[in-house]
Amino acid sequence: MLKIRLRRGGMRNAPYYRIVVSDSLRTPSASVIEEVGHYDPSRETHKINLDKDRVTYWLGKGAMMSDTVKSIVKRAQ
Repeated sequence: MLKIRLRRGGMRNAPYYRIVVSDSLRTPSASVIEEVGHYDPSRETHKINLDKDRVTYWLGKGAMMSDTVKSIVKRAQ
């Protein structure tokens, strides 16, 4: 099953997340199918860059969103 979830990057105490589509049986740090957005929580405005068309496409293909990504997508709209 495919899952839309966060993949952590950045430095220690300065996280930066990519919103990715990957296989749910693999770890989040494994290879990804597609990167659909970015989330930077360290800024005051919590910068969210999201390709909504691609998220809708992958949801149509049967991908599931993690709870955290659901809340980020809700904030982006």
